[in-house]
Amino acid sequence: MSADTILERALDALPPLGPTAARAMFGGFGIYIDDAMLGLIADDVLYLKVDDACRGMFEGAGLAPFVYDGKGRPVTMSFHRAPEPLEDWDTLEPFARAALDASRAAAAARGRRRTRPAGAEPAR
Repeated sequence: MSADTILERALDALPPLGPTAARAMFGGFGIYIDDAMLGLIADDVLYLKVDDACRGMFEGAGLAPFVYDGKGRPVTMSFHRAPEPLEDWDTLEPFARAALDASRAAAAARGRRRTRPAGAEPAR
């Protein structure tokens, strides 16, 4: 199955959560709802965002994390496989909602990080 087919299936499956969009990235796609990246498509697989609040749900369902080769060593990202089939909303919904919550929480945490005021010197 090609990435474009997975992309079409993901974009068809996720609209109950809000307006969906996709952006090409690193040979795959990022899947967004309201500017929150809740998924990515890599190697013809849809992965959904996880955090500490929902990782156990994904692991308990046997949904593996996204791992890539980073300079000769495996790097695990905060995304896990989406349940299949994507067209089964009853199965997909709790995972998709958890992914959206995780994405929004990560964005909120980034917004809370302290930044240096304009013109301030860096700490020494």
